[in-house]
Amino acid sequence: MSRKIGLHIGGRRFDVDVEEKFAIFLETQMQKDFNMEGNNDLKALLQAYVRKNHELYLQNQEIEEILKKMEDDE
Repeated sequence: MSRKIGLHIGGRRFDVDVEEKFAIFLETQMQKDFNMEGNNDLKALLQAYVRKNHELYLQNQEIEEILKKMEDDE
């Protein structure tokens, strides 16, 4: 089952259909990054994109450190 999540960016509404379980997570994350009730400018979109990619970068660093520790333990 899917659910629509909408966001206004640059005066236009964008809707995405996502799986129900993911929708709950995505909506929570989007509420942290965007004004869900009003308009968001392109700068807010870019800032959210950079912020999420930084989080992904840090997660990848942590995974690499864990893998390296596991290899060293072998």
